[in-house]
Amino acid sequence: MPSVRDNPVKHRYEIREGDQLRGFADYELTTQRITFTHAEVDPAFSGQGLARRLVGEALDDARRRGLAVLPVCPYVRKVIKKHPERYLDLVPADLRGRFGLPAPTTGQP
Repeated sequence: MPSVRDNPVKHRYEIREGDQLRGFADYELTTQRITFTHAEVDPAFSGQGLARRLVGEALDDARRRGLAVLPVCPYVRKVIKKHPERYLDLVPADLRGRFGLPAPTTGQP
């Protein structure tokens, strides 16, 4: 079964099965934020849910590390939009509009 791991030397999360790289999600990291810039899966492995798993585990790791997420990568934005209950809070509220994500509601009618 493929596994996802952070490769800080290459600034990316990788999904691998054994020694075989199947996909990756590039990032730029600061002390408080992680900016996902690009994600891709080898076309030979498309349709297996690897991209979704890769990005989901990368976002879960960002949460564990207390990092805000800037989803420059369109696929990362897609995952956040599809699962806002799980990931939207990772994106700073004041920057969500920049990425086409919903702004927080004020609670007023």
